[in-house]
Amino acid sequence: MASDNTRKVPTGRLARLVNIGGLAGNVMTNVIADRVKDLSRGDKRSYGALVLQPKNIKALADKLSHLRGAAMKLGQLLSMDAGELLPPELSGLLEQLRNKATPMPHKQLIGVMESELGKNWIDNFSYFDLRPFAAASIGQVHKATLADGRQLAVKVQYPGIANSINSDVDNVATLLAVSRLIPKEVDLVPTLEEVKRQLNVEADYKLEAKHLKDFYSALQHRKDITVPKVYDALTTQHIITMEYLEGMSLASCTELDQSHREHIISTLLALFFEELFEFRQMQSDPNFANYLYDPRTSTIQLLDFGATRDIPLAVSEGYRQLLSAATNNNKQQVIDAAKAIGFFQNDIPEQQIETVVSMFMLATTPLRCDYFDFGKSELASQIKDMGLELSMKQGYWHTPPVDAMFIHRKLAGLYLIAARLEVKVPVQQLFAPYLTD
Repeated sequence: MASDNTRKVPTGRLARLVNIGGLAGNVMTNVIADRVKDLSRGDKRSYGALVLQPKNIKALADKLSHLRGAAMKLGQLLSMDAGELLPPELSGLLEQLRNKATPMPHKQLIGVMESELGKNWIDNFSYFDLRPFAAASIGQVHKATLADGRQLAVKVQYPGIANSINSDVDNVATLLAVSRLIPKEVDLVPTLEEVKRQLNVEADYKLEAKHLKDFYSALQHRKDITVPKVYDALTTQHIITMEYLEGMSLASCTELDQSHREHIISTLLALFFEELFEFRQMQSDPNFANYLYDPRTSTIQLLDFGATRDIPLAVSEGYRQLLSAATNNNKQQVIDAAKAIGFFQNDIPEQQIETVVSMFMLATTPLRCDYFDFGKSELASQIKDMGLELSMKQGYWHTPPVDAMFIHRKLAGLYLIAARLEVKVPVQQLFAPYLTD
């Protein structure tokens, strides 16, 4: 029997469509009923205000977290890519979805394990905890032990998720459009296509296992970073089994002393530059939950490689030129590098180019400081305000090149972690090995 805090994942396309369609119907029913009440009282609330009531927002959050998969992931990506354009209520909801997922019942979990590892799957373990210690949009993670005592983390994909990605994205996009929750200024098409592509990649656990091995091999020289080993014999298309790592969540690291916190951010930023310029392979989701920290050994533990992307050489070199130009405060070279990366492909007013370049210069402020104090900086909110100015007041909504979008997400996420940990770090020094004339 499912416990009170589990819910069966709808697996069929029809079942998932019915769930989303039912939500749309409930929202519209609430809007109509509230419109009638308003008219009887002489009120004239806007359509948007009627849609964005707490009961509708809660219903949307519950439904997306129930469906998991693409439905939930789309909400997460929209919160990052278009957050500054969304109504505050919806933006807040989508942000909540980043860490909200409901575990599947034990019966459904066991069904997945049997289909992937066989009827006698449990014989592979001396212990397997049916209660997940983490649950996200694509799968949930369980602790297990081998006969020799080695501890494992077993990530199990929700059933039906991989086959429902494209239809889920289209269905949720239709829901958001019909309910007018997304402003007309936001062009969803490029984001939706990228969401589909990215989610199909993330749903391939064998590919994630390959990325894990790539990073394990590439980071052997780093004593301050740990990547878990993959257990191939217990890894399939929908299950990935890896070494269990024990550390503190980054959110808990706010209690550590200054030296530990500064070490964490310096390590993560150094890794960002290494990914971008040396590996040309980047884990593009800087979620707090994707890292642990072991204060005994001062090591960062990397956990999730589903969102790993290959970075083309031209894009890598373009960012080396852009960041070098920004370090030297050369705006014209920043423009040239941005064009080489793929920005400004269409004819846009000079004022808008100037605003975009100003955003680049603002975002790269830490590169022009010996030490940058993230704890006292309002950099993240300033960038957000400038983006709002560009998109709403200047009427410019341009989706950046896809690779750039994920690189920016990674850097912005690291800035947010640095601000949360209130650290002061030498970003300029960390970038110095890659500086070019």
